[in-house]
Amino acid sequence: MEIKEFIENLADQFDDTDISELTPETKFKELDEWSSLMALSVIAMVDEEYEVELKGDDIRNSKTIADLFEILKAKLS
Repeated sequence: MEIKEFIENLADQFDDTDISELTPETKFKELDEWSSLMALSVIAMVDEEYEVELKGDDIRNSKTIADLFEILKAKLS
């Protein structure tokens, strides 16, 4: 799994944010569209796409998309 694929899947969760705004360094919680509902949507996407259960703490402890990706990779191992 590569971060590019993860960003593409993540971008599908956002309606108003262009994928070009999403990079590994993006602080996703600072995006205008970010909300608690968006967090639930990301958790559901990760569960469906990667069969990994992200917790609220995983999202709270992440600042950037790369942080979230690293948590996901660690849970896949």
